[in-house]
Amino acid sequence: MKRSLAGRVRPNATAAVLALGFLFPVYWMFNTAFKPTRDIITEDPVWFPVHGTLEHFATAVRAPDFWILAGNSVLVTVFAVGLSLVIALCGAFALTRMRFRGRQGILVTFMVAQMAPWEVMVISIYLIVRDADLLNSLLPLTFFYMLMVLPFTLLTLRGYVAAVPKELEESAMVDGCSRRQAFRKVVFPLLAPGLMATSLFGFITAWNEFPLVLVLNKEPAMGTLPLWLSQFQTQFGDDWGATMAAASIFAVPILVLFLFLQRKAVGGLTSGAVKG
Repeated sequence: MKRSLAGRVRPNATAAVLALGFLFPVYWMFNTAFKPTRDIITEDPVWFPVHGTLEHFATAVRAPDFWILAGNSVLVTVFAVGLSLVIALCGAFALTRMRFRGRQGILVTFMVAQMAPWEVMVISIYLIVRDADLLNSLLPLTFFYMLMVLPFTLLTLRGYVAAVPKELEESAMVDGCSRRQAFRKVVFPLLAPGLMATSLFGFITAWNEFPLVLVLNKEPAMGTLPLWLSQFQTQFGDDWGATMAAASIFAVPILVLFLFLQRKAVGGLTSGAVKG
């Protein structure tokens, strides 16, 4: 009994310590964002701000081109993730359900693309975009963000498509559905957890991307929110209160999306699909 209790307590305690370690920087970011400036620069850390303020948030949203950059980030991220989901879903279905020459080679190519760091290709991407006369445009950002999240999206969705029994499609086709109708009416609804999980990863990747937009878009109004985060400096140094407020505003969409999707993305939808 004691061993059983110790076996449960030890991993739970370890998980709690790790969770606190990961959550503390997030807490400190929000904590600093609500502190008055005097509590930020003091030598004695203020763990719980008694007199909170929204001054730093006001400074952040009054930064030049904030609403324009926020709109750019939403536009680029949504289109990049949406395009990657459509392409990856079609590719995952083809790689899972169809047999053709070169299928394994395509999978290996996507795996290698997933492992390759995008930072080493920034110069090549810049030269391509410059020669195409598309610098300071949202179009190349959307395209390359889509390519950035596509390998992971396709490889992940391939696993979800493979988990859907073929018998479901065959039954629908026996009942008169075409392959396209069987996919739309039977397979696609069962892929909701995979679509939500991969869209969340894609959103985080595209939303946080910084080096590419820094190189390709020099005009202030054509940037995205990661560039906006680097603007909070004064003649006396960094404005840490405004910086933490800006980082909090930047993190809120990801937190909201995660909380929404983790409730919806319930696994095991296909566990009993062929019973009865």
